[in-house]
Amino acid sequence: MLGYVTIGVSDMDKARKFYGALFADMGGEELFGFDRIKFFGKGKDKPMLAICIPFDESEAASCGNGGMVAFSADSNEKVDALYAKAIALGATDEGEPGERVPDFFYGAYARDADGNKLCFYKMS
Repeated sequence: MLGYVTIGVSDMDKARKFYGALFADMGGEELFGFDRIKFFGKGKDKPMLAICIPFDESEAASCGNGGMVAFSADSNEKVDALYAKAIALGATDEGEPGERVPDFFYGAYARDADGNKLCFYKMS
């Protein structure tokens, strides 16, 4: 049902490098794009993340209050690795990896350079 989610970025080159490196271990890549928007994922027929310079370039890109993009992992160790990679790539901590709901939800949280909140999780 989900086609893609778009988040605003202020520096396209920096965001492309961040998300390209972050998703590489998950089999994701930059699929296609145009001047102000780039799509990442595993295929056009699968859910994608789009990074975009806002259409209204007179206003800065900003993250939504309460908004978050969550990326599924196939193990707790993969959650740990994605979180560590995001931090190594310049993201800031919003919640280290750990169980949020015992025996059901293991997650970690970070913010990219534009403040977009990311979640990496494994749900049992």
